[in-house]
Amino acid sequence: MAVIIDGKKISQQIKDELKEKVAALKAEGKTGALAVIQVGADPASSVYVRNKKNACAYIGIDSLAYELPEETKEEELLQLIQELNEKEEVRGILVQLPLPGHINEDKVIQAISPGKDVDGFHPQSVGAMTIGEAGFVSCTPAGIIQLLKRSDIEIAGKHCVVIGRSNIVGKPMALLMLRENATVTITHSKTRNLPEICHQADILIVAMGKPQFIGAEYVKEGAVVIDVGIHRDENNKLCGDVRFDEVMPIASAITPVPGGVGPMTIAMLMNNCVQSIEEGQKK
Repeated sequence: MAVIIDGKKISQQIKDELKEKVAALKAEGKTGALAVIQVGADPASSVYVRNKKNACAYIGIDSLAYELPEETKEEELLQLIQELNEKEEVRGILVQLPLPGHINEDKVIQAISPGKDVDGFHPQSVGAMTIGEAGFVSCTPAGIIQLLKRSDIEIAGKHCVVIGRSNIVGKPMALLMLRENATVTITHSKTRNLPEICHQADILIVAMGKPQFIGAEYVKEGAVVIDVGIHRDENNKLCGDVRFDEVMPIASAITPVPGGVGPMTIAMLMNNCVQSIEEGQKK
């Protein structure tokens, strides 16, 4: 029977460590705020934004909320980002995705100063991560590394299979696992023999966006299973990409949904904000 990896507990540890660090930085006169921009009133986005503001309040940094109407023009949003780039006290800028269809997400991400890109989505941040240079790392993959390390799960030398190749999770996840000396296989919607490949994994990271798709036939006895998915099932209950009850008896460790990867994403966002305050503004 698998150990259930408690993302809530581990994220709380990280936020408590950051709270101490923020207090120490304030004593040195170093402060800063996170600017959170939301366009439209998507209910899920509103929940995420509220959670981010609450996390800022908990660790002791200011958050500035910009709630813009759905019909906001792209150039208006880009103008706001430029103003925030120039504000010394703003150390992090986060634009809640998805954006309305008439706004180009890539253009918006690239408008954020790399020194304030606490989501780790700017091409400069991604490039730095690819070649192992310092920079902000995408929060969900960074959170998964912390989940593994703080659960005493060895990564070096293990075979990690990542299901999914998104720019936000799959690709950076593979790069971070390589950095930790895992052997990495990336799979996706066009992969043939997916169950057989997944069955070779010592660590299986599932970020495919299909509710309860991965069952026992994909999982090797004793594998560690990290479920990045979050969905509502037919009973409106939260579930992941993995059939938890079916996989748990086979795995050695598994993340639940909710309470696994999700809380870690916000904890690592806070970590990036504190890193930005520590380093000061980078143009």
